[in-house]
Amino acid sequence: MKQPISTPSFSPSQLQLLESEAIFIIREVVAELERPAMMFSGGKDSLVMLHLAAKAFAPARIPFPVLHIDTGHNFAEVLSYRDEVVERLGVNLVVGSVQDAIDRGLVTEEPGGSRNRLQTRVLLDTAEKNAFNALMGGARRDEEKARAKERIFSFRDDFGQWDPKNQRPELWSLYNTRVHLGESIRVFPISNWTELDIWSYIAAEGIGVPSIYYAHQREVFERNGMLFGVHQFCQPKSGEQTFVDTVRYRTVGDASLTAAVRSTAATATEIMAEVASTRITERGATRGDDQVSEAAMEDRKKEGYF
Repeated sequence: MKQPISTPSFSPSQLQLLESEAIFIIREVVAELERPAMMFSGGKDSLVMLHLAAKAFAPARIPFPVLHIDTGHNFAEVLSYRDEVVERLGVNLVVGSVQDAIDRGLVTEEPGGSRNRLQTRVLLDTAEKNAFNALMGGARRDEEKARAKERIFSFRDDFGQWDPKNQRPELWSLYNTRVHLGESIRVFPISNWTELDIWSYIAAEGIGVPSIYYAHQREVFERNGMLFGVHQFCQPKSGEQTFVDTVRYRTVGDASLTAAVRSTAATATEIMAEVASTRITERGATRGDDQVSEAAMEDRKKEGYF
């Protein structure tokens, strides 16, 4: 009696499924839209995105430029790592400078020193000058309430604005990429990932990230329950005492508003264990600009922010 032929079974892991989805989305953008670009700051999410883009088109080069809206308030370690990766991969880096926009009178610096809201006008202006009609970004739904509302392919009108009540359906992962002249699409290939997924992927793929993501000693001070590093863009006010602590950064946005967290995690694997036990998102724990109001992010997104 013949033995039945056994066929090997393959069950993809959670990371493999997420990677496959993201690569499909990135390829879909390139196939359907004329002038795409990918947002790239040198932070962990944008590094994962660029790694996915490199895998999507290997062995060919990445077929679109990367765009950084530079507030001028950057962590030095992140900026130098951005330049290192761009040079290594041979991609074209387009920079929209907030400082340049201030100097030209396009935007006016706010009294508190934050430049986050100023990024919106600079982003829209840079996208228009370069005729980008699709911008891919590393936003994830688990980061913030407004980002959880947004579709993977997010339509923007001819003013670059987002209407949360007027979003296109994405049934069965079918994406509507149709845009008219002046309109654009924002695309979020890692929208379904979590912070833990990001670090799991970084560990699995051996992706390098700026050193400040890992535990290190830094001079800090406490403000509103958060630990801010002392540097040229963030100085203690009267009554705020500085001290040295072992910290790391969970996110690396505007250096004037981004806080660190106490941590001893010095590897991606150790960060995975740390993230798995936390109940506060990285933005909630470290981004001072999101504490302005519960609707702060949604308001900025309606104006054209990522």
